[in-house]
Amino acid sequence: MNTYNLTKGSILKNLIQFSLPYLLSCFLQTFYGLADLFITGRFNGAATITAVSVGSQVTHMLTVIIVGLAMGATVSISRSVGEKKKNQVVKIIGNTVILFSIFAVLLTFILIFNVNGILTLLSVPKTAFLETKNYVTICFIGIIFITAYNVLSSIYRGLGDTKHPMYFVMISGIINIALDYLFIGPMGMKASGAALATVIAQAISVILALLYMPKTINFSFTPSAFRLDQRIMKQILRIGIPIGAQDGLIQISFLIITTIANRRGVDIAAAVGIVEKIIGFLFLVPSAMLSAVSTICAQNIGAKQYDRSRKTLFTAMKISVGFGILFTVICQFCGNSILPLFTKNNPAVIYYGVQYLQIYVFDCIFAGIHFCFSGYFCACEKPYISFIHNIASIALIRIPVAYFGSVLWPETMYPMGLASPLGSALSVVICIVAYKIIHKKMNSTT
Repeated sequence: MNTYNLTKGSILKNLIQFSLPYLLSCFLQTFYGLADLFITGRFNGAATITAVSVGSQVTHMLTVIIVGLAMGATVSISRSVGEKKKNQVVKIIGNTVILFSIFAVLLTFILIFNVNGILTLLSVPKTAFLETKNYVTICFIGIIFITAYNVLSSIYRGLGDTKHPMYFVMISGIINIALDYLFIGPMGMKASGAALATVIAQAISVILALLYMPKTINFSFTPSAFRLDQRIMKQILRIGIPIGAQDGLIQISFLIITTIANRRGVDIAAAVGIVEKIIGFLFLVPSAMLSAVSTICAQNIGAKQYDRSRKTLFTAMKISVGFGILFTVICQFCGNSILPLFTKNNPAVIYYGVQYLQIYVFDCIFAGIHFCFSGYFCACEKPYISFIHNIASIALIRIPVAYFGSVLWPETMYPMGLASPLGSALSVVICIVAYKIIHKKMNSTT
């Protein structure tokens, strides 16, 4: 079995070598949504843009929940690699495959039979309801491919390999863009075409991952590897459930904010949808750092190199915050150039979108800090800390500020845009306090 030793060498080099392929993979996955929205905006109006933006938010929420749950497998595998327990790694992978196969089947049936209820809860505008329904139904049918790809990627990452998932997504991403243009443009399939292109691309990435896994990682599986192990299942779920729940609740808060925007009309709904896509793209750097920190620190903690794990955390934080500041400055001056890329001849969408983006983008700075902390807490097998700070952020800041900003200042998007940056600032404070407590306990045991 090929694994990657992340307990030696330059910390910065390990972070870059691990996070860069992962960053590119996430970029290409996010590019699916951006391509959908960009090409949709070229051929269709605000109703279809709203359908794609709301529908893709729903599918993105499901994706991040799956990725969060799969983080339990990533950290468990990585810790076992650091402890040099190869037989344990094989058992974790086998149990991961069984667990998520059952999860994908159940989730597919639950979602397909509740499409109308989900869209009603989101207050999707009537003019966009049918197209949004078409989009999410197709994506729900393809949820097995979304689950399979992200679980396979989590296994690769647990072994320290982020390059191969990048190659698979790169190929499927090119196919996705080509199909987007074909389905949405010449074939005129609107939102349904965008969804179909995404599902086909995900299916291709799964096929590629399965075909190349035996050649690149050389697993030696026996039937016992696929036998349910209660201890391993508990370990995967103990880490994965708090992270999946946390990520799911964050996405639910975004959907609630989208619901608030939907009630303000189709132009603001489209503007918020576009900005959410842009922010999702900018968040790729902190997301990559979270994944890198969780995997690298897990290996180092497994090898009892606690000081090296802390240095990894702060190096990742500096990289992430640096990019956050850069993105924030760019969006202050280039918002009027960015928004028109996603909507054609719609000045109202551009006007509201620029306002929302200029404030929302400050969240990239704060997220650069608490994302890295979340990765570290995950590596320490204390994911509940991330769950706590995100719940506090959502309940105390994000949703209340978005709601009152919308109600008290209906003519502008600036107050509503403050919700996420202020929420992340609270998360940072909680993370700092939690880190100091963990650090003190680690020092007392070494």
